[in-house]
Amino acid sequence: MTRAEHLQWAKERALRYVEDGELHSAVASILSDLRKHPDTELAGQAMGGVGLYEAARGTRESVRKFIEGFQ
Repeated sequence: MTRAEHLQWAKERALRYVEDGELHSAVASILSDLRKHPDTELAGQAMGGVGLYEAARGTRESVRKFIEGFQ
């Protein structure tokens, strides 16, 4: 799987949690999935704190932007 394919898959999985209102699970999902591919694993590690902050804010929009912001 290419980096782009993996990233899209990870985003889609995480965004399902956002839609269900499970913001902490959404952040955990994207961070976990990013660590599963060698070309995205550092991004997952580096952004963990930001993701937890966004989940704690408690808005779907902030978590959605966090997830969609991965390039």
